[in-house]
Amino acid sequence: MLVINKPAGLPVHKGAGQKIATLEDYLDDLRYGLPKRPELAHRLDKDTTGCLILGRNKVALKRLSELFQQHLIGKTYLAVVHGTIKAHSGEINLPIAKKSSDKRSWWGKIDAKGQPALTKYEVLQRSETATLVKLTPITGRTHQLRIHLQAIGYPIVGDQIYGKKDKQHSLCLHCYEMEVPLYAKKEKIVLHASLPETFTKVLEGMELQLQDSVVKENI
Repeated sequence: MLVINKPAGLPVHKGAGQKIATLEDYLDDLRYGLPKRPELAHRLDKDTTGCLILGRNKVALKRLSELFQQHLIGKTYLAVVHGTIKAHSGEINLPIAKKSSDKRSWWGKIDAKGQPALTKYEVLQRSETATLVKLTPITGRTHQLRIHLQAIGYPIVGDQIYGKKDKQHSLCLHCYEMEVPLYAKKEKIVLHASLPETFTKVLEGMELQLQDSVVKENI
């Protein structure tokens, strides 16, 4: 597999009517001598940053697909949200459904008739106006973290869809760590992606600081 630290503003693949460049347009540049280009093993939202896994051949893609479908790949996100979350940790267990029947739309909403969705969170630091949280999605619904945090009253900073439409900031949601049990008889492969500058600037501006114990080696 190949893992990259995806930047903000880069869609991983083309959507309906989309004309801007996507990660798929650059996959040939990531061959590194192999006869075929790597392919996406999963996806991240256009404005979400961090760990993104690519499979380098059909066997790898099949194995990775199985691991994702069985929820065996651990994912940890960092996010800055508006407001001060009082609880140290908790769970958000709210079902999610598509907001529209239009197949081109990815937007979602909390709906009792939707698919089960579970997110665990842990507060890392608070200020008077914002909270830095660690998020672990147990399920993998589209926009799950963004919808769940908005639903409990703490939208992610810079979320133009589910948040306060604050155009001053980009989306402060970063896939910081992934744990991949790629080989049955070996330890999990643990990956870390360093925070983008836009994220660290928001932390500084909102008087938050990522503790050294959380910062680990970059992929």
